Amino acid sequence: MSEIFRIPQGEFALQRLPKQTHESLRAWDAADEYVLEHLANLQLPDTSKVLIINDNFGALAIGLNSFQPHVLSDSYLSQQATRLNFATNHLSENTVKFVSYLESLPHIFDLVVIKVPKTLALLEFQLLQLRSSISEKTQIIVAGMVKILTPSVWNLLERIIGQTQTTLAQKKARLIFITLNSNLPEPQNPYPIRYILENTDYLITNHANVFSREKLDIGTRFFLEHLPQSENYHDIIDLGCGNGIVGLIAAEKNPMAQIHFVDESFMAMKSARENFELAFKHRIAHYHVGDCLTDFAANSADLILCNPPFHQQHVIGDFIAQTMFKQAKNVLRNSGELRVIGNRHLNYGVSLARIFGKPNVNLIAQNNKFQIWRVTT
Repeated sequence: MSEIFRIPQGEFALQRLPKQTHESLRAWDAADEYVLEHLANLQLPDTSKVLIINDNFGALAIGLNSFQPHVLSDSYLSQQATRLNFATNHLSENTVKFVSYLESLPHIFDLVVIKVPKTLALLEFQLLQLRSSISEKTQIIVAGMVKILTPSVWNLLERIIGQTQTTLAQKKARLIFITLNSNLPEPQNPYPIRYILENTDYLITNHANVFSREKLDIGTRFFLEHLPQSENYHDIIDLGCGNGIVGLIAAEKNPMAQIHFVDESFMAMKSARENFELAFKHRIAHYHVGDCLTDFAANSADLILCNPPFHQQHVIGDFIAQTMFKQAKNVLRNSGELRVIGNRHLNYGVSLARIFGKPNVNLIAQNNKFQIWRVTT
């Protein structure tokens, strides 16, 4: 459902993705309002070259659409929400130029607006990427809610870019202004990070926005111990794949199955592809950057493996997990199977029973932190 975003640049109807029936959250925050109010007072020249980084749902791109900004994001959903909100407000999508983190930024920008992401490693990568596209004349504004502007954020900004100045808080949001210090040595980019997956010979590559970049996390380790094996699996989906380790081990256990990797992060998909292609040089997998299982046909998978995220950017909740479960029911073939791991306190068994029916949901493993559920159709 759209809500009206009122800023000095105009009034716009905005909505979040993924869509929810009873949406209680807005498609913008006070930091978006703060930075757009500040920029309206600056009266930038119309010819200013503008770059926006981590614009969650397009609020900044819409507010600054007259500058035809470049928009850098690792999120498929953020890009799609921006397109949706531009269309809703009868703005041409062509006024936004989406930039991939895999591309070089096209020129020196006059203004860069950065929303602080959840992952500090992603911010570090983006700042390092930005160094070649800014000058000492570039206005750089970092915006975020006070609670996420930790000392670690300041340390990154000052170590990679230069001196910072901070505004007073407004509606629990704050702006940080940075000036490039070209005398600062440019740190070496540490991403991607690589390690050997324990108990295997697989070299794992993790780009900056991938969860648990430096080692196997304990939840995935537990999940790997309970991956099934069957000649009846023709299509296996690693849903919310991250770096693709779950799909990789599922492929090892099921050598005749086709593996599908699904995630909304471009960096995650890049990691999954590199990991699978290095492990199985002559085996083809399928890679889907998208909104959960939206692009999958009904009755098209035999096994879905899922470790659902319980946050979207800085918002915590189970709404993405619920979407995954409902879509999985539609995508699974008869006699198909969904396996889900989650923290015990999330108690996914209740949701799964409501969607699939209680007799079809079984708790097959648990420890003091995680539960693994087997769901059949």
